[in-house]
Amino acid sequence: MQVYSQSVVGVRLRTLTALLFLAAVLWLITIIWTRDMSVMPGTMGMGLGVFVVMWSVTMAAMMLPSVAPLATLYVRTLQSRRYRRIALFVAGYIVVWSLTGVPAFLLAWVAGHIAVEYPGWATGAAVVIFAVSGLYQLTPLKHRCLRHCRTPLGHVMHYASFTGKTREMRAGMHHGLFCLGCCWGLMLLMVAFGVMNLLAMVALAGVIALEKQWRHGAEVAKATGALSLALAAAVIFVPELAPGLTGTVMEAMTMSS
Repeated sequence: MQVYSQSVVGVRLRTLTALLFLAAVLWLITIIWTRDMSVMPGTMGMGLGVFVVMWSVTMAAMMLPSVAPLATLYVRTLQSRRYRRIALFVAGYIVVWSLTGVPAFLLAWVAGHIAVEYPGWATGAAVVIFAVSGLYQLTPLKHRCLRHCRTPLGHVMHYASFTGKTREMRAGMHHGLFCLGCCWGLMLLMVAFGVMNLLAMVALAGVIALEKQWRHGAEVAKATGALSLALAAAVIFVPELAPGLTGTVMEAMTMSS
């Protein structure tokens, strides 16, 4: 029993280390990718395929540290081929976030079109984005999804009852959908801040980690919602608060033209 317990602890530790290492590598790729890019509106000239790859790398970098605690619990329920099966679980989780790259591309394209063709509407679009994000942070659905992420033990036992060759992928995707329900409002802010805004990525990743891991995570979600609503009002007077749509971006475009 003691040998088995030590084996499980070792597997959990190696799983946690691998996920955090992978997240660090993906953050490094993201930093290199964004290093020479300015914060610009829209898709920054990227086609759908390149954008989805960039988005997938960014989402994985931001979300893997948050899924690590659940993954280390889930690996305890696996009696064989643990590393392969936990890899499938994480892959299923990342697939969900990768698929959001398509609607993210469409939203970014629309935002870029507004910023360039209808600059008078850009501030209004920023108001809508901040307001939608802030209001969602305060809804019961947000907090139901957040409870799923904050209390993973019951869900781990539920996933252990899954059967079939695709059980790990399905379990990862199931958790990914709850995570998406928890965090999509925060990710929407990337349209206002700029999809390649590294500072915004780091800040949002920190907020997500606090919401899911800190004991006051629910209060963090509410505070973030209140802040987003405040930004919805403030951006009317300070357009630079939404550089992905207005302010400094439009000034730079005007100077270059």
